[in-house]
Amino acid sequence: MFGLKSSPSHSDPWPLKFKRHSFDAYCYNTLRCSVIYDRFQFSTKVEEPSGPPPVEDYRSRWSGTNIIGDEFPGPVKIDWVSSDGVEHNTQVDLSEIFADRLVRHNVPRQDVAESWLAAKSVNPVPVDILMEVNDRMVSIYMKALVFTKEPQIPENPRSNGRADLVLSWTHTY
Repeated sequence: MFGLKSSPSHSDPWPLKFKRHSFDAYCYNTLRCSVIYDRFQFSTKVEEPSGPPPVEDYRSRWSGTNIIGDEFPGPVKIDWVSSDGVEHNTQVDLSEIFADRLVRHNVPRQDVAESWLAAKSVNPVPVDILMEVNDRMVSIYMKALVFTKEPQIPENPRSNGRADLVLSWTHTY
């Protein structure tokens, strides 16, 4: 037919994948802590004790405040002294941990808003990748906003989304 164009077909965006990521790092229970990613110093307690987490639900306040982009710009370099005085030095390669580019989340497929999901075939979900150095343990979490069909807080009609913090990798040194 004249003048009609077929619309481009997009693949089903499930399971959700990401391209862009933000990053941030948090240090607790260390005597010194340095976290460098993409040539940027993320830790605030580089030469002094970091102390314990500030409150019981401290992770609920985390977000990736530094946009990194589509690529993983090399490993995260971590140098720290655990609370027992032992020095640690390691690198964590996020491109290996997230090689599949899958968004880690806790929303079942049947609960995801269809219109939002359809848009993700064109514009993938951005994620926050968050690192915690806590004494001898290094943990990597992912947080991504996934829109849901139903409000997550019944009395709040604007709560159609979840951004759960999901543990993706951990190692004790």
